[in-house]
Amino acid sequence: MQISSNSLYNIGSSYTIKLNERQSLVIDDDPVSKERAESKKETAQKELQEKKSKETDKSSGSQELSSDEERLVKDLASRDAEVKTHEAAHQGAGGGLTGVASYTYQQGPDGKMYAIGGEVSISTPSGSTPEEKLKNARTLAAAALAAGNPSPQDFSVASSARTMEMQALQEIAKKSQEEQAGQETYANAASANDENEKSQEATPRLDFSA
Repeated sequence: MQISSNSLYNIGSSYTIKLNERQSLVIDDDPVSKERAESKKETAQKELQEKKSKETDKSSGSQELSSDEERLVKDLASRDAEVKTHEAAHQGAGGGLTGVASYTYQQGPDGKMYAIGGEVSISTPSGSTPEEKLKNARTLAAAALAAGNPSPQDFSVASSARTMEMQALQEIAKKSQEEQAGQETYANAASANDENEKSQEATPRLDFSA
């Protein structure tokens, strides 16, 4: 339905609605009703402003921290950085043997989550040769002690790596001895064979023919 700008619509004894030049609805009412409406409007605006003010105060108050809380947040942030640097050092030194770091978090007074502990998984493949075992053991030890302040668990892993390293060195030494013994045995056998051939060549042949 089209409404011209001059049309009036009676909606009661006190109110009429008309369209102004901008085609937006405005209300014309009698002075008494208008005064009451303005009073209600002012009251509603005041209540709305008071509500917003309280919400703002509440919001700002929740963000304000006490000196103890600020100190705790600072400590948690420092701990977070230390933990993540520590685990990154393990990962960097471990190469392909280390996995993804996992962290334990604590929520601070500011609502943020801070890492307070962490760990990095590391695999210890046995290796197909003593030399590979030795390489893996030394990589494991380097990864365990890569951080500037190794934890008791880091020292425990490093100790296990040293044990693996000693076992690998023993296997390498044994392998070397066996190879050396095999070479000596071969050399002795070759030498004995040469002497036997020389002895046979030096023995004079006797002719018993008539």
